[in-house]
Amino acid sequence: MAEAYIIDAVRTPTGRKKGSLAELHPADLAAHPIKALMERVGVDAGLVDDVIWGCTDTIGGQAGDIARTAWLCAGLPEHVPGVTIDRQCGSSQQAIHFAAQGILSGTQDMVVVGGSQAMNRIPISAAMLVGPQFGFEEPFRGAKGWDARYGDEEVNQIRSAEMIANKWGLTREAMEAFAVTSHQRAQHATEQGWYARDIAPLEGLSHDETIRPTTTLEGLATLKTVNEGGVITAGVASQNCDAAAAMLIASEAMVKAHGLKPRARIHHISVRADNPVWMLTGPIPATQYALQKSGMKIEDIDLFECNEAFASVPMAWMKELNVPHEKLNIMGGAIALGHPIGATGVRLMTNLLNGLERTGGRYGLQTMCEGGGQANVTIIERL
Repeated sequence: MAEAYIIDAVRTPTGRKKGSLAELHPADLAAHPIKALMERVGVDAGLVDDVIWGCTDTIGGQAGDIARTAWLCAGLPEHVPGVTIDRQCGSSQQAIHFAAQGILSGTQDMVVVGGSQAMNRIPISAAMLVGPQFGFEEPFRGAKGWDARYGDEEVNQIRSAEMIANKWGLTREAMEAFAVTSHQRAQHATEQGWYARDIAPLEGLSHDETIRPTTTLEGLATLKTVNEGGVITAGVASQNCDAAAAMLIASEAMVKAHGLKPRARIHHISVRADNPVWMLTGPIPATQYALQKSGMKIEDIDLFECNEAFASVPMAWMKELNVPHEKLNIMGGAIALGHPIGATGVRLMTNLLNGLERTGGRYGLQTMCEGGGQANVTIIERL
């Protein structure tokens, strides 16, 4: 049976809003971890079959197939192609899946995957500002087929996060405690040097500048809720930021031919979807489906990564699937590390690899909520 192996992974530090990476061209941001990855692995970059890259809001400096542009900006061989994909927040996790499928099918042997998002230069949902007369146009409401199916219900991630908090009985105080833990874990990981292997310093930045180690329950309690009468505040939401991450996936034949040392084997890949108005609940049925397909149980998984788009998302997921918090996002999540949409999938996988190696765990499971109510699930086995 064919296998797909994760050889290595590299990411940039996360640059905060108006931070150290704010002025960097999106293609240079994306090129940085690609170049660092290929230098670290030491294999001929000309052997790469494709570059599969996640990025959303592909306008301006992110347009024109940034996968291809980033590879060229990294100074790598011209004959290697690239493709940019958009599965919203799960774009680079889907890139991992597409690469694994290419390798498992025997049509590819070595693929660079990753993603990037320059959120200071191109704000979230900026692509929606380009309508028929260059004005705002939603990609779903107003379409006859959509309205016939879902009516005029507002599709809004804040509303979805509020709905989830209400359905699963998650209080503001509980979510703020979750957020504090995210910052504490990320800061501890930084202080212990656990991220040193993962991060390729950029623009003089060698650490994630989104982490707020002084975050307290008292401080979070002073923040205003986004919606009047709601429970979601900026303190329990992921941060906009600039970052990129890259990973090399290879076949068994390539591993043997070039003496590569894999860090993990891709054990399972799948993607499912849920109600698009609820939007953020997808990880629950997607994880249930993945466990069923793989024949595994929650107890078989040593570590989990579930993206902290909002605290209510992983908290509801944990509650529904009975996942212990001590196994989830053990080095912090997007509340502390930021959510550079196109890059987050590979950034999560980088954390998962790191955590499994450091703790000696065998299996890790990653999932995340995605626009349209979708969710990818990847299970890896540490080698």
